[in-house]
Amino acid sequence: MTIGTDQSTRTKWVYDFSEGNKGQKDLLGGKGANLAEMTNLGLPVPPGFTITTDACRHYLEHGGTPEELAAQVTEHLTALEKAMGKTLGAAGDPLLVSVRSGAAASMPGMMETVLNVGLNDRSVQGLAAQSGSERFAWDSYRRLIQMFGKTVLGIDGELFDEAFDDVKREQGTESDLDLDAEHLQDVVARFDAIVREHTGADFPQDPREQMDMAINAVFDSWNSDRAIIYRRRERIPSDAGTAVNVCSMVFGNLGADSGTGVAFTRDPGSGAHGVYGDYLQNAQGEDVVAGIRNTVPLADLERIDRDAYDELMTTMARLESHYRDLCDIEFTIERNKLWMLQTRVGKRTAGAAFVIATQLVDEGLIDMDEAVRRVTGDQLAQLMFPRFVSGGEATKLTQGMNASPGAAVGRAVFSSEEAVAWAGRGEKVVLVRRETNPDDLSGMIAAEGVLTSRGGKTSHAAVVARGMGKTCVCGAEELQVNTKEKKFTAPDGTEVSEGDVISIDGSTGKVWLGEVPVEPSSVVRYFEGEIDPDSTDADGGADDLVRSVHRILTHADEVRRLDVRTNADTPEDSARARRFGARGIGLCRTEHMFLGDRRQLVEKLILADGDAERQAALDALEPLQKQDFLEIFEAMDGLPVTIRLLDPPLHEFLPDLTELSVRVALAEERGEPDEGNLRLLAAVRGMHESNPMLGLRGVRLGLVVPGLFAMQVRAIAEAACERKQAGGDPRPEIMIPLVGAVQELEAIREESGRVLAEVCEECGIDVRPLIGTMIEVPRAALTAGEIACSAEFFSFGTNDLTQMTWGFSRDDVEAAFFHQYLDKGIFGISPFESLDREGVGRLVQIAAEAGRSARPDLKLGICGEHGGDPDSVHFFHEVGLDYVSCSPFRVPVARLEAGRAALDGDRAGS
Repeated sequence: MTIGTDQSTRTKWVYDFSEGNKGQKDLLGGKGANLAEMTNLGLPVPPGFTITTDACRHYLEHGGTPEELAAQVTEHLTALEKAMGKTLGAAGDPLLVSVRSGAAASMPGMMETVLNVGLNDRSVQGLAAQSGSERFAWDSYRRLIQMFGKTVLGIDGELFDEAFDDVKREQGTESDLDLDAEHLQDVVARFDAIVREHTGADFPQDPREQMDMAINAVFDSWNSDRAIIYRRRERIPSDAGTAVNVCSMVFGNLGADSGTGVAFTRDPGSGAHGVYGDYLQNAQGEDVVAGIRNTVPLADLERIDRDAYDELMTTMARLESHYRDLCDIEFTIERNKLWMLQTRVGKRTAGAAFVIATQLVDEGLIDMDEAVRRVTGDQLAQLMFPRFVSGGEATKLTQGMNASPGAAVGRAVFSSEEAVAWAGRGEKVVLVRRETNPDDLSGMIAAEGVLTSRGGKTSHAAVVARGMGKTCVCGAEELQVNTKEKKFTAPDGTEVSEGDVISIDGSTGKVWLGEVPVEPSSVVRYFEGEIDPDSTDADGGADDLVRSVHRILTHADEVRRLDVRTNADTPEDSARARRFGARGIGLCRTEHMFLGDRRQLVEKLILADGDAERQAALDALEPLQKQDFLEIFEAMDGLPVTIRLLDPPLHEFLPDLTELSVRVALAEERGEPDEGNLRLLAAVRGMHESNPMLGLRGVRLGLVVPGLFAMQVRAIAEAACERKQAGGDPRPEIMIPLVGAVQELEAIREESGRVLAEVCEECGIDVRPLIGTMIEVPRAALTAGEIACSAEFFSFGTNDLTQMTWGFSRDDVEAAFFHQYLDKGIFGISPFESLDREGVGRLVQIAAEAGRSARPDLKLGICGEHGGDPDSVHFFHEVGLDYVSCSPFRVPVARLEAGRAALDGDRAGS
């Protein structure tokens, strides 16, 4: 941003808290924008200023801060000193500040806060004199050196922890509160020695140098390993940058009349109303989230300091009403005076997200459109995971805090490095720590769940796990966790070592040794029709979560434009998908119907010697195919069923070449040659392909094997006629796979039309299925205008289209090098998980536009696995598709995201 002056126009890099607002997150970061908003609301915010994300981007691009930044920081610092009546780091009465990162999106992987910037060997004496507490002053100084050393100077934080623990051990205590001023002065001396040993220089004594170094460290932290990992996971742009907040210090570690806490305006775990949060007396802010000392429930603050408690409750209610959402609040009480340090829209569990959204509707703060926007398909998917039934054969070890719900089972590991390594080998793991910190981010991502022996429900472990949708049990105080020996000990003496299977229940806080059985979630039971959303929880019916999911999905269905179908090949899957809300079948894979006992019939088809044998094999297969389709039409009565004609490489129905060769060789060695196996071996060799993915499959198969597709079309038509005669309403659609040229489609379409006419005449019933094709070859996408002249619908097979566009086989490359591509940032996410918009998506868009230009009533859908991916669903909405199709379990996710896509913007071309 630029501002005008009398002489020139200059870029504004620094904003006072009073100059911004909550709408400026991209410029001021989340913390800065919300500090500004609270300041403008007249809440008690310590004065300070924010350095913009623009300055961070300049720093990262040019390797240094903007020329004007130092002067602007001085200008705002001078104003801050004037307002506070103190000078930064002054020997007699020092102004101290905190330096905090603050990106637009919440990023737990970013740099930790540096508190008490401005303290040095002289000003610590002045702080002691002004506060009347030498202990407080030296405690504040040791905190600065510890935070600054780890965060700014890059010294291993465990060195400071070990030195601090040594002093406590020497004094015979485990609590830092038992150390007096003399002991803390000893800690400072030891910390100084660590800094000197590992940097070759003394701890910096110039207050302004401390502040500038901390600011630059925040900028550098944007590209730290843990920040990069988090951005990739959350799909945060790598060039967004972070702001820096410089805030005058208020102190929660001045004694029993001071403290620090984290509060939520309602329960982020369940959505329930009430007082929720943690408070810690005689502590600074990072003590709460670090979980170093166990907190007390926020409700206890009413007893400890009634006036501060009442003011906090009033402020929380005001903030929730202002933000119209659950708010996460950090506060400090300094000698009975309340100070607001931060607020933001709080992270919540998936269940709480749905419950809170409908609560806010009922309270008149938002409407149902906004309620649908407030939840995501990923959150809904989390609610569909199973939950623990009971302990079963497992042994209960302890009870902790239910920090983030879910059922997690895995092998115990005691470091993030081990969690990543074990998960990379395909093992499910539970990360066990005394407490977590931002360095544990990679391990938390890799683990099924997190278990800590320290920390409250607002600790780092709890907050980050909730944001990720990970199961977390924290504050399991009875567990003695020994990370060095890679084990923990339960209160009954049971030892759990690395590799032992444990189960943790984030909904109850229970921890078991062994694997606990699970049962379907209440949300899945609702989708299955087992729970009536209008029933009451008291009768064993719908609870608040089920009712909220029902209300939000019902509204999403009302506003969405994309229809949602399913990929299903059996009557059972079809019926289940319909219960889950599918509006038809977008992909019925007929190759799945040729396995098992039917494989022998396919072998006979392949080995057929002449037209008569081939027709006999086809005649044997046709009634089986007809019965398959009849049952699926019954399950999906009145809804469209898109049937893909046989697609896979023909060799998949034949024995393995090597295995068959050995069998034939052994028979010949015994002098007992088998004519059947010899013929089969010759056929297998004749059909062997170097790359079956690009060989004889799809439409090519239908053109090369006479009568194969005609048999399938006849079975479809006869099943539809029989279903109509029974009073049903079958709506078949025939999809011809792997078309690359319109001539291929025309040949199969002509044959199919002839078969359909014959069946209709034989049965005396008019059945006219739509005939279309699957767009899964790049050439088909580029010649879609021609192909549309012979197709009544397109269905995009984005799995194969992704493979062919990128030029790699999914099965081969995912294990070989995908993880390296993700690590190097070439992929932010696998293109098989979420659609590659720039490449594959561009082909989809080209084909959709060209197809509709040639045939305006062309029906467009997608049946690849991307049909159930939330981000991909939004893209398909944008380019004007009519429907998405996905697995039965993902149907509710696609329904919700289709509604959210409609509310985010109009469909392309409409």
